[in-house]
Amino acid sequence: MRAGVDFLLPPHCALCAAPLADTAGVCADCWSETTFISPPLCPRTGIPFACDPGPGAESAAAIAAPPVYHRARAVASFAGPARALVHALKYRDRLEVAATMGGLMARSGAALLADADALVPVPLYRGRLWRRRFNQSALLADAIGARTGTAVCCRALARIRPTRAQVGLRGDERRRNVRGAFAVPADALAAVAGAKLVLVDDVITTGATANACAQALLRAGAERVDVLAFALVLDAHRVQI
Repeated sequence: MRAGVDFLLPPHCALCAAPLADTAGVCADCWSETTFISPPLCPRTGIPFACDPGPGAESAAAIAAPPVYHRARAVASFAGPARALVHALKYRDRLEVAATMGGLMARSGAALLADADALVPVPLYRGRLWRRRFNQSALLADAIGARTGTAVCCRALARIRPTRAQVGLRGDERRRNVRGAFAVPADALAAVAGAKLVLVDDVITTGATANACAQALLRAGAERVDVLAFALVLDAHRVQI
């Protein structure tokens, strides 16, 4: 059946439309232009260091504003092909790339996933979910779960009020925008209490959304909340130790 579908609709790169030999979603040329994130990293924020500062050293961002969550990891810098891939999934309905993105996230977040009890996708408010028809974070969580066998708990967290899109907002505006926007539903309290959770999102920008989600989960009794994203926004001043 797959051979028949590939014959009628040959797979092509989600970014440049080059033909592909399989359904990987992205061609080798586009991957070669992607800035993948690799050690040495800040153990808290996942921000890469220009050089190895030694065990336990944290980034300036983590020291100046310690995140609510325990650790964060991402596959690539939110630039070039990685940014285009996020947009292809989120805005162009290229849902097939979620499997590729989730596979890469499972590898980059292996340390977070090793003893995790469940994956929790960042939820959308019901109105936005109705308009978009899918939650990209839930698709990524499903792909990671399929690779690792980690349970996905979509009901562990709810967005209880609508918020503005974070695009274009400064750091303090982002924090105000999502403050109090998330909560653990009453029927999920038992599942969250004492659990080691990995929050899944497509992009970490300032960490405001991740912090707001982690705060809600920790208040509900979660033992630990880590964050795993496909892309991380890197600013020059945030790369410094």
